[in-house]
Amino acid sequence: MGNSALKAHLETAQKTGVFQLTGKGLTEFPEDLQKLTSNLRTIDLSNNKIELLPPLIGKFSLLKSLALNNNKLAALPEELCKLKKLETLHLNGNHLRQLPAAFGQLSALKTLSLSGNQLRTVPTQLSGLRHLDVVDLSKNQIQNVPDTVGELQAIELNLNQNQISQISVQISHCPRLKVLRLEENCLELSMLPQSILSDSQISLLAVEGNLFEIKKLRELEGYDKYMERFTATKKKFA
Repeated sequence: MGNSALKAHLETAQKTGVFQLTGKGLTEFPEDLQKLTSNLRTIDLSNNKIELLPPLIGKFSLLKSLALNNNKLAALPEELCKLKKLETLHLNGNHLRQLPAAFGQLSALKTLSLSGNQLRTVPTQLSGLRHLDVVDLSKNQIQNVPDTVGELQAIELNLNQNQISQISVQISHCPRLKVLRLEENCLELSMLPQSILSDSQISLLAVEGNLFEIKKLRELEGYDKYMERFTATKKKFA
């Protein structure tokens, strides 16, 4: 991609606050973007070959949305956590094994997509995010869901297509969790906390493709309570 094309993109971005450059084979974060740290509200560099996100990402103080889906990121810089206005972060299809320690400081974050990475657990940092609505951790290598999940504020948690065989009973204490997706994992029915059914806010539990038949789930104590929530929610959106 020529310099003139990049220049045109930069000029447009300066006016619109949006910089989008996808599927161009970029191997690094465009350095010229640092001229726009006080302009940009949206950056989309998806479908490139970017391996590193530079520390300068922390300087985009107005940034609300950052998308780097399908790149080659193996780590994220701590500086990312300075983005106090960031509401949407899409990092699907990278090589991430963990999140920066200070990730919980992304206080405005509402939507987080980390599908298709190499995470092995539900990151504890997520529990500090007060405005989180949707978390997608599908298609990772997560094997267990730890106790810290009980403090998660999300409304929807997608854990489909992992290797989960254990879930903390604390998941039923999530104050806002309505949708829990656990399809295609390694769960035995005995490892599914019954309190998810009998004593939680969850009104949509998706567990197809585990190590038990769905009809067995219907025999569990608390299933009728879950169905009450499920039906009430359905009516609300009908």
